[in-house]
This record gives sequence, structure tokens and C-alpha cells, in this order.
Amino acid sequence: MDLLALADFNLVARHGGFGRAARETGRPKATLSRRVSELEASLDLRLFERGGRTLKLTEEGRALFASTGVLLAELDDAAAAIASGGGTPRGRLRISAPLLFSQTAMGRLAAEFARAFPEVRLEVTTDDRAVDMVEEGYDLVIRVNPNPDADLIGRIFLRDRLVVAAGPDLTRPKDGSSVRAVVRGAGADAETWDVTTSDGPSRIAVEPVLRLSSLIMVRDAVRAGVGIARLPISLVSHDLDAGRLVSWGDVAGSEIALWALYPSRRLLSARVSAFVGHLKAAFPTGAPEELARYVEIG
Repeated sequence: MDLLALADFNLVARHGGFGRAARETGRPKATLSRRVSELEASLDLRLFERGGRTLKLTEEGRALFASTGVLLAELDDAAAAIASGGGTPRGRLRISAPLLFSQTAMGRLAAEFARAFPEVRLEVTTDDRAVDMVEEGYDLVIRVNPNPDADLIGRIFLRDRLVVAAGPDLTRPKDGSSVRAVVRGAGADAETWDVTTSDGPSRIAVEPVLRLSSLIMVRDAVRAGVGIARLPISLVSHDLDAGRLVSWGDVAGSEIALWALYPSRRLLSARVSAFVGHLKAAFPTGAPEELARYVEIG
């Protein structure tokens, strides 16, 4: 198999088209098209479905991309490490991170990393879905309580938990009647929330009156006195300390773990290792209070 043709196939697959791959890499579009056609001919397989304006991997193309993309990336990492004298972080580092973590902390973390490692081209995208790291070309993903995945390894770098937050003027009913609540997203909600307080476990009856798509919006609505909400302690820590909000208890079973994950079949590149170390330095104990320092007050 022609290794150069295979590398060009991976470029086109990763960028989703010949034109985009050519623009990103500076390679002639005609050369990329010719090499991919030669690879298809040598394998006697069609690797792309070619439409008028679209280019999609066939089933065989997806299998080849999944199998060879990691190997080619490892070759690139090894060559870069040798050229840089044995492991100086350099090159592109693509990261996917969840919305709330990106909104509160990733901007400053990325800026600090860019200053410390100027030869790394850091790209961060925000997404709460479970991305396909290999197919979508990510080097590292940050995820909240991810499902077990034999193809991914990583480490927990931060822990958090949910509390029921309310405005100081709201009083929790003692007769069991429901309380107005702000919730994230659409869909059915539990009619009661289980919480743990210093007096033991208890239950709060709720009536959702407002649905918002981000936890920062939920927090701001609770600050405005619309109702109560389940929010990460790191997000409301400053409000609780200042008396703008009060806690009605910890949400039962709400432990949150943030993981830094990367493909298990891939050698840990210098740039991925550097970013994992950067997270460890930023959150040395992984306590919610360390994330709270990144949350803007006001």
C-alpha cells in the first residue's frame, strides 16, 4: 500500500473534503484527488461516496480511516519528537470540552497553555455530545462522567457536585407543597428532588417553570429569584459565600467527575502529555473550589 496515498486519504477524510484538505494543508486539490483515486484502484474499493457538493466515507472508507488514522498520527508524533530533540510539544492539538467547563475555565486555561507552549497550535471546540475522537480528529476530549470505553484511557482531574440553590428570599415549604424550579433543557423532569442536609436526607417537591439550555443561564435566573435549581457547587460558590444564594442541600447521587481522555491505542504525544500536565497543575487536588476560582464573580 502506498503510504503517501494513504496519508492523503486520511487528510481528506479528516477534513471532510478535497477542497478543505487542500486549503488546510496547502496541498494541490488535484494531487489529493489523484492519490485517493490511485489508492481506491490499488485496493479495488470505493472509499468515498462522491456527490455534487458532498463527500462521505463509505463503510470501507470509515474502517480504513479508523484503522490507519491513529497509526499515521503516531508516525507524525514520533517524527516530530525526533526533530524537536526528543519531545518538545509542538504541532496542532485539537481538544473537545463540555459547554460549562469551556465557558468558565477553558479560555484562561488555553491562554496559559499557549504562553507556556508557543509551538503548539491549540484548537478547542465546545460540545456536550460524545464525539468520535478518531473519526473527528481530536487528540484529547474532556468529558463529565463518561461511559466506560475500552478504546479510551485517561484520568480524572476535577470533581464537583450539585446543590439545590435558591435566592435568600425564598423559604422552603414545610408542608410539602411544591416550589418553582428552573431546569436545564427540555423533557420530563422528576417531581421531587432528593437532597442531603446536615439534618439528614429529605425531599423537595418542585414545579418547573423555566427551561434553559445552559447552567450559567439557570444560575442567573435563580439569582433573579425565579425559583430554585440544581447547580454545580463550583458555579455558585461565590454566590453562596456572598449571600446572593443559599443552599437547600446537596443533591443525592450527584457526584461529578471530569475526565481527560485520549485513544488507548495511541502513543501519548508530547503535546497531549503537556496539556494533561497543565490540567493537573491548574487543579492540583481536583476539588470544586479550584474550579470556582475560574468562575467570574458578578
